[in-house]
Order: sequence, then C-alpha cells, then structure tokens
Amino acid sequence: MFDQKFWDRYYRDQDIPWDMGHVSPPLKAYIDQLENKAMRILIPGAGNGHEAEYLWQQGFHNIFILDISKLPLKNLQRRVPEIPQERFILQDFFEHRGSYDLILEQTFFCALSPSLREKYVRQMYRLLAAGGKLAGLLFTFPLNPDQEKPPFGGSLEEYQTLFARHFKDIRIETAYNSHPARSSQEAFFILRKH
Repeated sequence: MFDQKFWDRYYRDQDIPWDMGHVSPPLKAYIDQLENKAMRILIPGAGNGHEAEYLWQQGFHNIFILDISKLPLKNLQRRVPEIPQERFILQDFFEHRGSYDLILEQTFFCALSPSLREKYVRQMYRLLAAGGKLAGLLFTFPLNPDQEKPPFGGSLEEYQTLFARHFKDIRIETAYNSHPARSSQEAFFILRKH
C-alpha cells in the first residue's frame, strides 16, 4: 500500500517526474469549456495541484483539493494563498465523503495499486452527485503486474470494461493534445453518473 509516508518521501525528495509544473493541456482544454463556475469540484490525489490552481484562476472557487500527503498541499497553499484553508483535505481518498458535480482525475488512478481499481471506481461513483461527471487522464502504457511502484498503466479496453460496471455515457480515447512528454501515452475520459 502506498501510504502517507510513501508519498511524503516522493515530495520531500522532489522525486516527482510526472509533475509537469503546470496544468496538463487536455485538462486545461476541458476546464476552458466549462461554464458553471459554482459547481462543486474535487481533485483527488491532487499532488502539487496545478489543475486546482488553474481552476481558481479561472473563477472556479468551489474546489476541494485532496491528497494523502501534506507536502504537496502546502506547496499549493504557498502558490495560491487565496484558496480557503478548509478546501485543502489531508485524507486517504477511500475515506473521503462528500458530493461533487465534477471530479477531475489527473493520473491519480495510475498512482494507486492496480488491486484498488475496482474500489476506486466504486468510491468515485459514491462521491459524484446524480448527473455528476468524472473526467481526466489515465496512462495508456502497458500495465506491468510485477511493477512495484507507480505510475501504473493500462489500456483503453481495460478502462472501458472497468468503468462500464458502474457508469454509463463513457467516452474514453487517446488524448490528442497531450504534453509532448506524454504523447500517445494517455487517454482522456469523461463518465457520467445517472
């Protein structure tokens, strides 16, 4: 299990090669077309929170930033001190309770042990309000079952099958506007809870 100490070490040592230092292009494009600035948005496993920072700058002030490590949350608080303290949630994702109109996934799924994927889908379903959406990015390089640390990949077919157990209106495709370092290695997806 990748616990708080595991993730604290990554952030303390600055060993975070997946952190691009800014909002990912596919999520920026998705955020740019959102109109309801009052919607409740959760960003689980937010890391340094570049998506949260961008949302805040665009006027989405009903955001909640969740991570199991306090270090990336503090990094975001330093960068964007205007975000209220109570919007930062230091907690295990699977213990979180709430109701959200949108949950943004920025490869958090791929940071979890693959054995937790079904549990992840059930938890996302619980956290979304009726009609709510889960949207974001997943890595599409092959899943290596012998791999001992994240990120963990998968395929479009695997993800489609996994999410179809709980969601309808599933759209998942290779991201066309990925950062060059992730070109052809990530999928953008949107799911809706009925």
